[in-house]
Amino acid sequence: MTTWKLAPALAAGCSVVLKPDPQTPLSALRLAELAAEVGFPAGTINIVPGDGPTTGAYLVRHPGVDKVAFTGSTKTGGEIMRLASDPVKRVTLELGGKSPNLIFADAELANAIPSSVWAIYYAAGQSCEARSRVLVEQSLYDDVVSQFADLAGKIKVGDPLDAETQMGSLISGPHRDRVHGFVERGADAGAEVVAGGEVPDGAGAFYPPTVVAKVDNTMEIAQEEVFGPVVAVVPFEDEADAIRIANDVKYGLMATVWTGDPARGHRIASRIKSGTVGINMPFTAFPGIPFGGYKQSGFGRELGIEALDLYLETKSVIVGTGTRPLNPFGL
Repeated sequence: MTTWKLAPALAAGCSVVLKPDPQTPLSALRLAELAAEVGFPAGTINIVPGDGPTTGAYLVRHPGVDKVAFTGSTKTGGEIMRLASDPVKRVTLELGGKSPNLIFADAELANAIPSSVWAIYYAAGQSCEARSRVLVEQSLYDDVVSQFADLAGKIKVGDPLDAETQMGSLISGPHRDRVHGFVERGADAGAEVVAGGEVPDGAGAFYPPTVVAKVDNTMEIAQEEVFGPVVAVVPFEDEADAIRIANDVKYGLMATVWTGDPARGHRIASRIKSGTVGINMPFTAFPGIPFGGYKQSGFGRELGIEALDLYLETKSVIVGTGTRPLNPFGL
């Protein structure tokens, strides 16, 4: 994430003051050390660890900062917009998501289901573009739920330094409590936890890959970003119903469509309100492909050539080249 911000800003000739999340500062600090070792001029890359309400707010409002780029929660993004309004500053935001993963009856399930499992549980679900809603055509709903739960239960959770580990810990104990709260409230609202959903004993902030079925898209667990290894499985009737449900959230960052009909894939991609749509593949970001969101997932694009425009200004220079005197009033 640090390189997503640094690369276009540096390429445009800007210096950067970067504030990493206070819980994950070490990689950014190490990257700055390496940049200094390979010859970046002093002051080009500056890392300022600290929290958001004090350090972050100070940086946003500081007169020496001309442009703000932020990746994080929608709530924090809104606060940054308010702070940047006085003085007026340019802002780009890459915010939250509640991304849908649509599985149609004609999809190749041998690819669709394992890929959909990866699309939510990589990084323990702590990714803004995680496909945390799996929308399944009604005729195969029970089968997909069963297979999804079975594969989720086989994921090895543990120490990320162990080569056999497939999913590590959440960022903190309080965050795990927040994630578990979503699951508990979902069950209270009538959803069914078919895999995971229990806080394990022992050290660390581990939480199992969790599958929640019998979810109505109006439930909190289908509307709000959990930011953890929790997937809500929602049935749909037909293509129109799938598009309606996919768009029926405040976010619009990523979507994935699984279908054996290429025309359907492109038809749905054109109608889903999402910055990126994958058809029959689970991946989300590639160098050269613009990445960013619709609606409350933010605005601005990264990774593509469009990212350079975020750090450049357009200037118009008009030059008179005629030999006759300019006298518009005829005086």
